[in-house]
Amino acid sequence: MPSKKTLCFENIYGENQDNRTQRVTAKADPFTVDFLKDLDAEIFHLGSLMADDFSLDLVKFMASKGKVSVDSQGYLREVRDEQVFAVDWTDKLEAMKHIHFMKANEHEMEVLTGYSDIRKAATCLHEWGIKEVLITLGSLGSVIYDGKAFYRIPAYKPNEVVDATGCGDTYMCGYLYKRAQGATPEEAGHYAAAMSTIKIQKSGPFDGTEEDILSCMKNCEQRLPEL
Repeated sequence: MPSKKTLCFENIYGENQDNRTQRVTAKADPFTVDFLKDLDAEIFHLGSLMADDFSLDLVKFMASKGKVSVDSQGYLREVRDEQVFAVDWTDKLEAMKHIHFMKANEHEMEVLTGYSDIRKAATCLHEWGIKEVLITLGSLGSVIYDGKAFYRIPAYKPNEVVDATGCGDTYMCGYLYKRAQGATPEEAGHYAAAMSTIKIQKSGPFDGTEEDILSCMKNCEQRLPEL
């Protein structure tokens, strides 16, 4: 969509790539219903980077056309003088009524729900309307809750850690891809986790093959999250 500027993030990682600090040097215009009204799909993933990227009205509109998937991280960011601060999602209770899939990490789930316990946080988000809750825990794995069961998804150990930027996006891509193919939440979670492991071993976007993903799932050392 045309915009005066492109959103520009600076990610600074410490020795542990599960942790990072961020700075925003430029901000893009929000997406609009008018721009997206002619799109058709089974699933629409709203990978927000900032809280106003996708408005509540836009979430509702996309939900009328297909299943909406959301990465919560952008909705929990506020920029002041280029610095990124954690804030709560203003319209979360209304928005979540229209969202089918949602990803949050352990910090984001606590901001959203007030719970640091994964079971309590995931249950709360499901009760607010999310059909499939995905809680990512970095190198500790992930947990998926669909209102019926908690699925513990392993983190596959990479050969080396090069760049964690985009691992969450890669995870969601793999998950939605497999769910659209008819895989179960647990099957899709394993596939998504393997994609993230392949991604973290290189800078830039995921460029592996399906053979790479299946090999990772079969051969890489696994670490299951605690519940």
